[in-house]
Amino acid sequence: MTLINPADSVERQNEKLLRITQSLMRRVEQQQDPSGLAYAQFERAALLEDQVRSRTRDLERALDLLHDSNLQLEQASAETEAARANLADAIEAVHEGFALFDSQDRLVLTNSRFCQDMRDIADQLTPGLRFDDYVDLVSRSAYLALPPGETGLAWALKRKARHRENDAMFNVRLTQDLWLQVSERRTASNGTVVLQTDVTDLIRLERKERARLQNKQARLIAATLEHLNQGVCIFDDAARLIGWNARVAELLRLPLTRVQRGASFGGLIAQLPEDFALSHGMSRKRLLDWADRPARRGALRFEATQGAALTLDAFAQGLPDGGFVISFTDVTAERNAARALREMNERLEARVAERTTELASALAEAERANASKSRFVAAASHDLLQPLNAARLLISTLRERPLPEAEHVLVERTHQALEGAEDLLTDLLDISRLDQAAVRPDVAVYRLDEVFAPLVSEFS
Repeated sequence: MTLINPADSVERQNEKLLRITQSLMRRVEQQQDPSGLAYAQFERAALLEDQVRSRTRDLERALDLLHDSNLQLEQASAETEAARANLADAIEAVHEGFALFDSQDRLVLTNSRFCQDMRDIADQLTPGLRFDDYVDLVSRSAYLALPPGETGLAWALKRKARHRENDAMFNVRLTQDLWLQVSERRTASNGTVVLQTDVTDLIRLERKERARLQNKQARLIAATLEHLNQGVCIFDDAARLIGWNARVAELLRLPLTRVQRGASFGGLIAQLPEDFALSHGMSRKRLLDWADRPARRGALRFEATQGAALTLDAFAQGLPDGGFVISFTDVTAERNAARALREMNERLEARVAERTTELASALAEAERANASKSRFVAAASHDLLQPLNAARLLISTLRERPLPEAEHVLVERTHQALEGAEDLLTDLLDISRLDQAAVRPDVAVYRLDEVFAPLVSEFS
């Protein structure tokens, strides 16, 4: 049993010890104890007083230490509260929406800008909210503008899949054409920091700049197309007209009011004149089928004709974005020139055939005349040789008779002249035989003096 209640404060315990000491001292002074019991009690009281003093000092030191610890704890708590307040102020001062999730994907804190544009869920973003529940709330918000054809459930699944990445950044569209750039970063403790930045002005500025560049590019393309001698029309992936020049309407015999942006390819084909014909195995149905199948769209080349007055060389080619372009070139002059050249060639061939027939007939006539001439020459040569042979016989008779020298020379010269005439007639006969291909060459050795001796005599 103890006289001191440990639950009392140090001051109360000191007060009790002092009273006990004073009571013991009075008792010792008032009593006379020869046996020395009082002195022993006094001695014990003094010893107790020393213990009380020592305990008091220990308690005072412990109290001081406790006081210092309380001061340090209060200071640390104040610093923590100040740091928390500064952190909250800093997070609140951040221009972006801020949210911190712990390693268990539970919401720790947010600032007032986090999901401020989704007023139907802002009051439900309280600490302890799980990340998946936060995504589900956003996916069901009336202020979320989902992409065309996408449901809120599909969007939530994609959003949760991005959360499994260490770093993620993407844009989210809200109603009233508002845009948020959402950025996720992992913390050192495996928590997640989500930042939401309003990029509406940047998106709109980029959209305006892109529209300006597109308009500038469209004007440049339009000016370029207008300077082309070809007719050109460009269609998008839905086969709607997005670019053209005036030349295409002129070549296709279409009113300019019918050729407008957004006009369908099928509608333009239907407005072509009835006498427009397609060649090279192309038909209007096949052309429409080609335009309706972007995946199987290859290059096409064909001709469109309107009688003999117009011939267009058409070339169609698909574009990388799924659209296509068709160009028309007026080749009427080339085709007419080729047609005229073909007709001229046909006329020349007919004339050549006619002249060939005439020449063949003349050649046959000439061959017949030549045959008649050859026969006549042969007959004449044969008939002329008869009197010459008779004359030679007479001259031979004269040569055998004794004659004076002068007459003998005259007879010899006459004989040689008749031989020459006979040789000429023989040559004519041989020529007629050559014309009739009745002479075959007989190659043999021949003495040249037998050829030159008569010539020498004749020329002498």
